[in-house]
Amino acid sequence: MQRYTYLSLAAGVAMAFPVTALAEERVCRGAIGAVTLDNVRVPQGARCTLDGTRVKGNIVVQRDATLLAGDVVVVGNVQAENHRSVTVEDGSRIGGSVQIKQGRAATVADARVTGDVQYESNTGELRIVRNRVGGNVQAFQNAGEFQIQRNTIDGNLQCKENRPAPVGGRNAVGGNKEDQCRRL
Repeated sequence: MQRYTYLSLAAGVAMAFPVTALAEERVCRGAIGAVTLDNVRVPQGARCTLDGTRVKGNIVVQRDATLLAGDVVVVGNVQAENHRSVTVEDGSRIGGSVQIKQGRAATVADARVTGDVQYESNTGELRIVRNRVGGNVQAFQNAGEFQIQRNTIDGNLQCKENRPAPVGGRNAVGGNKEDQCRRL
């Protein structure tokens, strides 16, 4: 009888003070190998290399930071704003989207992205090559050389107001090729 009283008391305490699960964030400066993490943040000005890393959440790249990710698995998104350079390549798999905004250079190559690949208002060399994209590829208002080549895109390939216009070709697009990318 006493055992059930303790169990009831423990259950009542647990209900009175709910436990909140917090996802841990790993700050990356340097290199991380084949481990599993919740979320990864590349802080301002840092350089991070991920090799075979598994991320259950998102990768966030901050101002003037550099990410080099090869053979990674990310359940969530890869997001960068005001970055120096972002590279996702070599068989990487992204369960969400890749969103690269207002930074410099970026490359997504030889990867699988379930969601969208979005490049917006970047100023460096940009590449989207040999990928499988489940959503759309969108390139808006970028300045600098831009190559979009040999991708399989389930959604649309949309390019507007890039200077110069993206170059490339041999993209298999399930939706529409629009504006500056209509011939790619």
